[in-house]
Amino acid sequence: MCGICGKIYFDEERAVRSDELLLMSRTLVHRGPDGEGVWTKGNVGLAHRRLSIIDLRPEAGQPMCNEDGTVWITFNGEIYNFQELRADLQARGHAFRTHSDTEVIVHAYEQYGRDCLDRLRGMFAFAIWDTRNKTLFLARDRVGKKPLFYFADAERFVFASEIKAIFADRSVPRKPDPRAIDHFFALGYVPAPLAAFRGIRKLPAAHWLELRNGRFQTGRYWKLQYLPKRRISFADAAAELEWRFAEAVRLRLVSDVPLGAFLSGGIDSSAVVAFMARATNRPVRTFCVGFEDEGFDERPFARLVAERYNTEHTELVVEAPVREVLPRVISYYDEPLGDPSIVPSYAIAAITRKYVTVVLNGDGGDENFAGYNRYITDCLFGRADTIPLGLRQSLLACIRLLPCDWRERIPMRKITKLAELFALQPGRRYARWFGHFTPEQRESLYTSDFRNEMRESDPEMRFMENFEQHSNGNRIDAILDADVNLYLADDLLVKMDRASMAHSLEARSPFLDHVFMEFVASLPANMKLKQTHTKRLLKAAMRGVLPERVLDRPKMGFGAPIARWLRNELHEMAKDILLSSRALQRGYFRPKTVTALFKEHCEAQRDHSELLWDLLIMELWHRTFVDNRQIAMAELSTVVVSQ
Repeated sequence: MCGICGKIYFDEERAVRSDELLLMSRTLVHRGPDGEGVWTKGNVGLAHRRLSIIDLRPEAGQPMCNEDGTVWITFNGEIYNFQELRADLQARGHAFRTHSDTEVIVHAYEQYGRDCLDRLRGMFAFAIWDTRNKTLFLARDRVGKKPLFYFADAERFVFASEIKAIFADRSVPRKPDPRAIDHFFALGYVPAPLAAFRGIRKLPAAHWLELRNGRFQTGRYWKLQYLPKRRISFADAAAELEWRFAEAVRLRLVSDVPLGAFLSGGIDSSAVVAFMARATNRPVRTFCVGFEDEGFDERPFARLVAERYNTEHTELVVEAPVREVLPRVISYYDEPLGDPSIVPSYAIAAITRKYVTVVLNGDGGDENFAGYNRYITDCLFGRADTIPLGLRQSLLACIRLLPCDWRERIPMRKITKLAELFALQPGRRYARWFGHFTPEQRESLYTSDFRNEMRESDPEMRFMENFEQHSNGNRIDAILDADVNLYLADDLLVKMDRASMAHSLEARSPFLDHVFMEFVASLPANMKLKQTHTKRLLKAAMRGVLPERVLDRPKMGFGAPIARWLRNELHEMAKDILLSSRALQRGYFRPKTVTALFKEHCEAQRDHSELLWDLLIMELWHRTFVDNRQIAMAELSTVVVSQ
């Protein structure tokens, strides 16, 4: 796991200097503290920060090239089938100097060109410069485990693992993108290809980008397919799931440095630990985070699994982030992310890194097996779609004719909320169901000037488009696909990548093995969700593997007690920041709306914790990345290669 960056000037007479690349790469020191490399040739330059995992020798450092120096790469990630690919490429005449997975990508690109992506099994973001045809080739893994951002104008093309590295070039404009901000408040994250700044874009998951002669194009090379469905019995599917998952875990145990596992006490992370214990002959190191608030604390369930598999277990109790901690956490994200679990994720990654360099986790289990309770709710709502949309909208119109004070009473407020959801199309309904600020709330929040900058922003349209692709298929598949492409890629995986890499910790996710995901997607939807029973198949496969109390307990999301924090431990901090003249005078929000939200929450009239948390994150992000233009520097060993 590493950090990558690079630059190309479109004027071939303008050389990329090593110091330009060093300035970029040193903002990524947390992603790769073990070494630094730079390669330049005329108007092209690549740089790399190394976190040594496979083949720890200096010879495996990057940027790396093929035998004759015509193909150069800077790579972030892990290729789990690299040994198999290496054997195939050697049989085709390719010579290797290292035992690293990086060199396998170089030769796979030589052999197959763009189609090399189809053969890679792992998580990755990389850039290849092909000197033979003067082409830059960027690619990102199938589900978006590893990040990749880029900026282009008339003079140059710049890319990096994180936006802060692009901003190391002080001439790159640092202006927030109003549409991205609107998407953040609607969804809690900024979805690809948008980025929080104008002119900067994310390369979406499962996409490649090719730059040649100053022009670039992008394309998608993979999409999870839910059809056709396999004809298989429930028992046979459970048995196949077990050996396929065992393979996904085993592939992720290859490492030349110590590894462990996050253990939340949920089914997904517990399954990972169980199969790790089966595949190794030494105790697994496990790490769990919890809270004093029992409603958010999963430590007792994690202990059950740790005891069953005799792991070396470490627990951490997370308290409210103090004034100094939360800005530090946000500084690693580059974009606003409203997921409160960034705090416990950051904390557990810090303590885990004291013991291991690689950690396995349970990310992707819910998106594969329909584990969220909202799937049940949405399917129940789906039955209303048999009623014509016009009739459902008429019902809502009648409710809105009632006096406002009636509609604000608690029972009627809930009825109104249900009627509003019934009146929506399926994609919009799903986006609204677990979104953050509704369109009406954003209308009340934004100033007229800020609304005018939105340019017809519609964050829910992405869900509409995703659902339309499944218009003739199963509703559960449509929901799962939306979450894989949007929520998982742009929220959960962003959270895990930034939290782990902030501490130079590599996170691996067996449930996100694309071969395993393709198998699960091909199974009938009712094997995953039937009536109110979520994760049916996974639970069946784990009977006898995990404690019954872990399998049968209610779903507990990985979150944080922010409602209490904002009324107690974080009250003064939030008040000082949200109601400061600095925040209220930015021109984004109506001061009266922000003040009312804060007052109602603190007086326990309403629970606005999610909305206030988003506003707090937004203001701290703005202060860190827009107001503050300092670039972090580090004096570390550097390898410079020039041609």
